Formats: sequence, structure tokens, C-alpha cells
Amino acid sequence: MTAKNVNYSPELTQKAIDLYQEGIALEQIAEAIDKSVRSVRSKLVREGVYVAQPKQTAKKSDEPTKKEIMIELEKVVPFDTDGLMGATKACLLTILAHYEQ
Repeated sequence: MTAKNVNYSPELTQKAIDLYQEGIALEQIAEAIDKSVRSVRSKLVREGVYVAQPKQTAKKSDEPTKKEIMIELEKVVPFDTDGLMGATKACLLTILAHYEQ
């Protein structure tokens, strides 16, 4: 029977945990213990200490959405707008500006 290859010694595991609990970034911990960020994150998860960072949500833009532009276009153009669904927002805004003059 072959011996199991141990990637993390108890000391290395404790060092990773201590650094993480001190608020050190995963990238820096990985560099300090010569492991990949993914490996460090996985080890911290298995040890029950890793807390996932909240995902950033996209900011709501002040620009109108493509759907909002299409609704405005339908109000002012003298033709069917169904064929414009594949157009870019910039193109739709140009058409809208032309017909709102």
C-alpha cells in the first residue's frame, strides 16, 4: 500500500488559517505558502474558515435600456420596429433622435 501524498502539513494549514483570519488576501497567502489561490481557497473551505466575498452587483446606469428606447421609438416612428431588435443602442438612439426633431 502506498503512502498518501500530503499537500498541506498541519503547520502549513495553520499558517494559511492564521493569515486568512488576520485579513490577508488569498493571493498573498498563496504566495507566502507557495500554493495556488485556488488551492488555498479550497483548503480554507475544507477547514471551515473561508467566507465567500459578496458578489458585486452591476450599477444601474442613468442611460435608458434598449427596451425603453424601443418603446419610445414605437411612439414616434411611422414604421414597424420589430426589425430593429438586433440594432445597437447607439443606432436606436440615433434613429430616435432623428424622428424626435
